[in-house]
Amino acid sequence: MKPNRHDTARQRKRNEDALFKAVISLQSVAECRNFFKDLCTPAELQALVDRWQVVGLLQQGLPYRRIHEMTGVSVTTIGRVARFLSYGFGGYAAALEHCGPRHHPGKKSATH
Repeated sequence: MKPNRHDTARQRKRNEDALFKAVISLQSVAECRNFFKDLCTPAELQALVDRWQVVGLLQQGLPYRRIHEMTGVSVTTIGRVARFLSYGFGGYAAALEHCGPRHHPGKKSATH
């Protein structure tokens, strides 16, 4: 959070809700991709993609060091993802459930 922001907790929640409603209003992967490309810098988007990929690799039971070797994601970030996967707010679990097994992150498609 920016240190000079003077938003109240209520204002922050309202602003977050507006963003999340915008995301769930999108109706295709292409719309979502374009929204995130407009919203995020390339580095921010890559960080999100990397974390989602780490979720899938952790679900496959791979060790942190192997995930690091495969993705270049720091072991610290992998540990944070693992912690939130186990003890977070349930967002990763909900997304995994809604995506279905064919679309879990870190899975290779049949064409690879």
